[in-house]
Amino acid sequence: MFKVKIAENQLEKEQAFDVRRKVFVEEQRVPLHIEMDEHDDDAIHFVAYQLEQPIAAGRIREVEVGLGKVERVCVLPEYRGQHIGVMMMNGMEGYAQSNGLFRLKLNAQTHALAFYEKLGYEITSDEFMDAGIPHKSMEKTVTVE
Repeated sequence: MFKVKIAENQLEKEQAFDVRRKVFVEEQRVPLHIEMDEHDDDAIHFVAYQLEQPIAAGRIREVEVGLGKVERVCVLPEYRGQHIGVMMMNGMEGYAQSNGLFRLKLNAQTHALAFYEKLGYEITSDEFMDAGIPHKSMEKTVTVE
């Protein structure tokens, strides 16, 4: 029913960007110039679909050897609570493991801390503001099983 995949072409990237715009720009009021940034060019983008409809997005990028940063993870409001965020994170973590990224970090909105903690991420910072939204940094070591 749901599938998560790497955005392999411009259409799939645009679908991921569209989900991000709906969630971060329209719903959360993050300015577009902050949401769409210079890292979009070098990140690996992920998109989740229900049938052919894009419903979630995220990206990952290597920030130093062996360390990846998970960013812009979002699910359209009408699809929340159906474990799609978990599927997105599993897809990104699988990509990380396959590509030599054995530590992952992210900046989580504080309302999502429990979600990431259930996935094994640990808080590594005090609260800070990003785009007017409270966040905390988190990290996780991913291992090849």
